[in-house]
Amino acid sequence: MNYSITYIDKYRGGFINLKIKPINEKTNNRVSHTFQPIYNINSKILILGTFPSVKSRETQFYYGHPQNRFWKVIAGVFQCEIPQTNEEKKQMLFKNNIAIWDVIESCDIVGSSDSSIQNVIPNDLSIILNHSNIKKIYANGKTAAKLYEKYTESATGKPIITLPSTSPANAAYRLEQLVETWELISIKTPNNL
Repeated sequence: MNYSITYIDKYRGGFINLKIKPINEKTNNRVSHTFQPIYNINSKILILGTFPSVKSRETQFYYGHPQNRFWKVIAGVFQCEIPQTNEEKKQMLFKNNIAIWDVIESCDIVGSSDSSIQNVIPNDLSIILNHSNIKKIYANGKTAAKLYEKYTESATGKPIITLPSTSPANAAYRLEQLVETWELISIKTPNNL
């Protein structure tokens, strides 16, 4: 939306018409991650997102947007009931030796838009890696993988495996396709037993 303002230029004579754009209220804001990773000593798989969405920051829990398919995908992969409460979600993760966290500790971000992320400070993944049995690290989406590779991989020495994002913004994948692709995390290999 543009606004037009006309005023008199008393030095040159005549009128000047200015087009002014309103201030964009969706500017980058400095935001910090405010809730803890979910893991225990038995965690073997670490799934990393980028940074909590606005809804997740409001609820203070991972994948809080009702249209994010993360919890449905994990339930589908491990053939469990879809958890409803935060405690049920934690128990499903622990039962399947899964840890979750985000690559970013703080950043400048517009709303929940991963593409707007700037000025990243990464999370210290040693908090999980030193107190669990992580064998494999997976990224929930390409952006999480890129950020991990840029800011964290050299510190952990562990590669990341990219899975398609469960975000509602990833409309290219239907739920069934996500579950099928994410089944990779349930495959038992010598490296993640």
